[in-house]
Amino acid sequence: MKNLFDRFVKDESGATAIEYGLIAALISVALITGATTLGNTLNTQFQSLSTKMNTAKGIHN
Repeated sequence: MKNLFDRFVKDESGATAIEYGLIAALISVALITGATTLGNTLNTQFQSLSTKMNTAKGIHN
């Protein structure tokens, strides 16, 4: 029984898997945050462009 417990204490494969999982989760959060920010910025730019084009269209009619 002591031998089994000693092996369990020395086995770090489970801890390594958890660490990789946490790293993957942090990378995912960073990617989602970046994509959301980029999406919001692009949306603002396209809205601005649309407003300018509609204004220009109204002036030339």
